[in-house]
Amino acid sequence: HARSRNYVSESEACRLESVPLDFGDYHPLKPITVTESKTKKMNRKGSTSSTSSSSSSSMVDPLSSVLDGTDPLSLFAAAADPVTTTATMDSTRKKRDKDDSSAVGSDFEPWSSKRGEILARYTTTEKLSINLYMGSEKGKATTTGSAVSEKVRTRLEELDDLEEGSQKELLNLTQQDYVNRIEELNQSLKDAWSSDQKVKALKIVIQCSKLLSDTTVIQFYPSKFVLITDILDTFGKLVYDRILSMCAENRVSLPDNFSPESVNDTAKETCLNWFFKIASIRELIPRFYVEAAILKCNKFLSKTGISECLPRLTSMIRGIGDPLVAVYARAYLCRVGMEVAPQLKESLNKNFFDFLLTFKQIHGDTVQNQLVVQCVEFPLYLTLYSPAIDWILRCIAYRAPEVLLTEMMERCKKLGNNALLLNSVMSAFRAEFIAARSMDFIAMIKECDESGFPKHLLFRSLGLNLALADPPENDRLQILNEAWKVITKLKNPQDYINCAEVWVEYTCRHFTKREVNTVLSDIIKHMTPDRAFEDAYPQLQSIIQKVITYIHDFSVLFSVEKFLPFLDMFQKESVRVEVCKCIMESFINILNALLHICKTMHDSVNALTLEDEKRMLAALINGFIKMVSFGRDFEQQLSFYVEARSMFCNLEPVLVQLIHSVNQLAMETRRVMKGNHSRKTAAFVRACVAFCFITIPSLSSIFTRLNLYLHSGQVALANQCLSQADAFFKAAVSLVPDVPKMISIDGKMRPSDAFLLEFLCNFFSTLLVVPDHPEQGVLFLVRGLLNVIQDYTWEDNSDDKERIYTNVLHLLSAMTQETYIYHVDKVDSNDALYGGDSKFLAEINKLCETVVAQIMEHLKTLGKEEALKRQTQLALYFFNTILAHGDLRNNKLNQLSVHLWNTAQKHGYADTKTMARTLEYIKRRSKQPEMSHFSDLALRLLPLQSRT
Repeated sequence: HARSRNYVSESEACRLESVPLDFGDYHPLKPITVTESKTKKMNRKGSTSSTSSSSSSSMVDPLSSVLDGTDPLSLFAAAADPVTTTATMDSTRKKRDKDDSSAVGSDFEPWSSKRGEILARYTTTEKLSINLYMGSEKGKATTTGSAVSEKVRTRLEELDDLEEGSQKELLNLTQQDYVNRIEELNQSLKDAWSSDQKVKALKIVIQCSKLLSDTTVIQFYPSKFVLITDILDTFGKLVYDRILSMCAENRVSLPDNFSPESVNDTAKETCLNWFFKIASIRELIPRFYVEAAILKCNKFLSKTGISECLPRLTSMIRGIGDPLVAVYARAYLCRVGMEVAPQLKESLNKNFFDFLLTFKQIHGDTVQNQLVVQCVEFPLYLTLYSPAIDWILRCIAYRAPEVLLTEMMERCKKLGNNALLLNSVMSAFRAEFIAARSMDFIAMIKECDESGFPKHLLFRSLGLNLALADPPENDRLQILNEAWKVITKLKNPQDYINCAEVWVEYTCRHFTKREVNTVLSDIIKHMTPDRAFEDAYPQLQSIIQKVITYIHDFSVLFSVEKFLPFLDMFQKESVRVEVCKCIMESFINILNALLHICKTMHDSVNALTLEDEKRMLAALINGFIKMVSFGRDFEQQLSFYVEARSMFCNLEPVLVQLIHSVNQLAMETRRVMKGNHSRKTAAFVRACVAFCFITIPSLSSIFTRLNLYLHSGQVALANQCLSQADAFFKAAVSLVPDVPKMISIDGKMRPSDAFLLEFLCNFFSTLLVVPDHPEQGVLFLVRGLLNVIQDYTWEDNSDDKERIYTNVLHLLSAMTQETYIYHVDKVDSNDALYGGDSKFLAEINKLCETVVAQIMEHLKTLGKEEALKRQTQLALYFFNTILAHGDLRNNKLNQLSVHLWNTAQKHGYADTKTMARTLEYIKRRSKQPEMSHFSDLALRLLPLQSRT
């Protein structure tokens, strides 16, 4: 017994009340003007206060207006000495500004970004050696009652053991074995520290630091430096955290900007003890590195501790004879200095200038003899300095003024324009500074000695800067000519392509397709002989990426004569696919040239292709499909979709996109025809519908098929293709029994009930407007769907089936109305076909009785103790359905609703707030005209019970 609904009047009643609004001078974008009263106090007794008004665009604090500007805190502040207050504020502001300028920001490239690059670049196949700490058995028999002096003596003996050779030398290690041993030492350090063996931890760090004085396999030294300093960083952090934890009193730790005065004596004594231990290390290199590792601990002792230690440590490096070892020691000091005191740039500058004074040692006899013994060429030896010098200069150049670059250039000139230093300067300073002096740098590069460091590497570094910043416009062509003169003369294909890759971007940024074509032609000329391009695929890919990034017009790109011959160099299948993907991302709106590329990507899919790769390829192809448009030529558009379906049949997301695109095409046809199809457009729409009906079964995901059947059926219905719509809906009904209990969502198995419930609710909404087939009987689709729902195997502890039945009652209630709440244009629904026929309404009532009986039967089965909460929730859900859609003037329905209410609250599981709101709604409805039966219902309902 559904209640009669007048949807128009209900919509009017629920609509928000419209109130006319007089804006006057108000406008939401107009700035707010607030009048602020300022009271000026006169010194003379009995004088009146004068008030002045000022206009302010900022909001006034409401509390200040209440206090009339004379709050007690302001009066207290005014009573203080104004000179002292001003001075204090100025000093605080200056200090804050200084801290802001001295802090290292996110724009500073951290050491961690360099670490992997160094380890990958500096490798060796020669055998390495390492000294492992073997431990000491001295002092093990010390009794608990030993004197403190005995304990100190034992520790000193342990330290002496390390100096006297309590180590084991491992020889003939491969590079990987060496790395593994270093990692073992790092772990041993952590284990010793966690077991409170601080002396053993210090011994391990000293032993590792000693390794940095060994240059027997010199080409591996930069990687060794990275590995050893990792251990030093670990040690420094452990010591700092240990002392910091000793400063915590009453479990309150020190703030980040603590002062030495807030550090307790115990922590200071421990800190000093560490520095004294390190000072007793005999050898210079381990003493330097270990002290630098705990440099931050000076914060516990004095405010000036770090600023005093940095110059002293800088001077200590002068005692290191090997220039390579010394420059890496300087790099480590800069690295630690930037972490703990970035504002002390003077010490960092002094560190670098010290290096410049000793730079001539690189060309000395000692170094030359060492290179002869190890059979290392001098150019290769110079590259070992690059990471250290680059890092030192990067620290110096960070937020440095432009004048510092000028000073560095002058110093390079005094050293004869040393190529190694010049390269590091161009790598460290801001690209804008370098680009502005491009011609100066080119002049310096020309004067460099090419014997040690090749000029083409310098031009490559210059090109990297010009890719980030523009040089003066008048110099651009001359810069390109000067650079390309050097690059095109390179005989080694790898050296050539490394430079050309960088300068292609400069050419594309500032010149036309003519210059780009010239550059591409030169690259083809250099890389084609002996198939040199096979060893340069990454650089060639980078060149393609840069070209398509800067040439946005695809027609211009393909008019570049050498572009397609350049693509022909990608002859390896996997690389060719990657290049095709790259072009697709940039030029997804062009059809003819890219369809073949899409086919190439699709054909690369096989049984071994990863799902992520399939998703990426499908997303690129889908983006291409969505951008293809033939305008009003809908038949050509459909032909393209048919061809695409045959080409991309192995990628399911592409087929889904094609179905959506064809449905959209059918709806676009309907829009153009304004719903009045001609014979031709009706046939075209049926062709679109047939495309979808044929394609959907090829999909594997069952919920994708269900939703597409429903969506395509709605499109068919909107285009008056009634028999085709029925076919879609029948297919969806027949597919419901195949829904599995569990489905995979983002790689995890999830229950499918919630997804099925959501789909069926959407399906019911559509079935309301679907007219009955003249040969299939009344409500044949609804009956078929109910039978499927009845036969479907639901979870034992689930009420989803009954919730679906409740939603069916919503549908059946809407079907009994004289006029349905919504319709499909130019499609007669059952309200028009049956016209409220009594037999039709009787059939609906029979269905309602059957569904209600099923729900009530299930409610009875929930009477057990463990299911009472579910019974309460389902009863209240069913009660609300009857309240919204049922005619409560019917006595049986009224009794049923009272029974459901009582069932919902008799066991105390009902949500009291929800029940209270429901009861309030009933009472409010009872006050409306012709709703007196709600008053009777409210009287018959049991009063609310508290949760207790």
